[in-house]
Amino acid sequence: MTDIISALRDICGEKHVLSGKDDRKAFDVDVYGDKIGQSLAVVRPANTQEVSKILRLADETDTPVIPQGGNTGLAGGATPTANGDQIILSLARMNAIEKINTETRTATVQAGLILQNLHDAVAKHDLIFPLIFGARGSCMIGGNISTNAGGSNVLRYGNTRALVLGLEVVLPGGRIMNLMNALYKNNTGYALKDLIIGAEGTLGVVTRAVLQLHPAPVARATALLSVSSLPAALRLLRRLQDASGGAVEAFEFMPENHIQGYQRLNPDRALPLENPGEVNILTELGATSKLLAGPGPDGRPLIEGLLEEILTNGFEAGEILDAAIAQNDSQREAFWHIRESAYEVATSDGPAIDFDVSVPLDQVGRFLTRAREVLAPIVPGMRNTIVSHLGDGNIHYGVLPENNRDGIDPALKTQVMEAVEDLVTELNGSFSAEHGIGTSKRPSMARQKDPVALDAMRAIKAALDPKGIMNPGKVLPDA
Repeated sequence: MTDIISALRDICGEKHVLSGKDDRKAFDVDVYGDKIGQSLAVVRPANTQEVSKILRLADETDTPVIPQGGNTGLAGGATPTANGDQIILSLARMNAIEKINTETRTATVQAGLILQNLHDAVAKHDLIFPLIFGARGSCMIGGNISTNAGGSNVLRYGNTRALVLGLEVVLPGGRIMNLMNALYKNNTGYALKDLIIGAEGTLGVVTRAVLQLHPAPVARATALLSVSSLPAALRLLRRLQDASGGAVEAFEFMPENHIQGYQRLNPDRALPLENPGEVNILTELGATSKLLAGPGPDGRPLIEGLLEEILTNGFEAGEILDAAIAQNDSQREAFWHIRESAYEVATSDGPAIDFDVSVPLDQVGRFLTRAREVLAPIVPGMRNTIVSHLGDGNIHYGVLPENNRDGIDPALKTQVMEAVEDLVTELNGSFSAEHGIGTSKRPSMARQKDPVALDAMRAIKAALDPKGIMNPGKVLPDA
């Protein structure tokens, strides 16, 4: 082991190889703090060539490698085991924006770039990279790509896979695969780029990417609503989409107990809604055209008037019970703070059995109702934490058993997970929507994934990583 650490120092320099327990501590544990491993060392390369040398060394010495970005993942995909024989390969030093091309609306970046830094850089050119979620201040582009991250803007712009045009990937053994083009059409054989996206570092290390940018909305209209039911909320979504020509960027569902939990944690913040109900929706429309961004008769952007008109019709139909429309950026940020505090709200009552599932849009309400029915006899006195990207059917569902402060019984957790997964399968949904598989959902893969699909994945893994040293124990269940 000493020889490996010495070789890593030869590649990256002594100060960029962390082998002491205290130096490795922040890298060896996940964001929840419940997945704790022990790595041999943390190595921080400066460029693709150093990554290549590290993977060549790993191949020659049969040393497992755990790629790690901002370490914000929620499924354990970047945490080492307790064996103490794995290298964590941190991309943190590879954080440059190499080029922003305003003509093609693309950005060429390194994998260690923090997402918020990309947002800030492209905003200077009136552009956006529309990947938005709470961890954007610390997560990295490479991790976003490796998990095919989603977030609040998927409804309009798609998951990460829809935003990546090109990749550079270092494969096991150190070979560098160059897929770095900015093409929208490239029909030259297998879609290797799409294979790497979402593979969670099990097939190679993403080092650089070409990302698709979009014009920044010239005007936005943001509202927080109390709606009579989930079906009424989906009817409202359709009306907003039709009237705005697809300008709805976010449509987020928060039940009443989320609002109550937020108020408990933020007593000094005024709640925009006087009467939040069981179904509360945060919606945002973005106008990129002069037509919708231009002033209406009252001087406000037309898109604000459009939103207000549709909400007025909803009030008259009895489907909207209360509403607040943001009048400025400060109010908009206050609305979003309620939604983006989901992690703090969800963890404030102790550990939960968490799910990141997706179902067809018209089955969201059925899932929530049936889940309570199915779990009631399994978890007496059950409480829930729920938020949902309602526009794309993604539900973050947490189950809090009674007396959970001291932890959750593993047998109970397995029973709950199996019950929820069976329900999701019954509704033609997915047990993993946007957080990846990591270690948390490997049992789910074994139980729920099509066996033929698993065989195909194992064949791909064996072909690209015959020694099985790239992020071992993640994504694929044992055969």
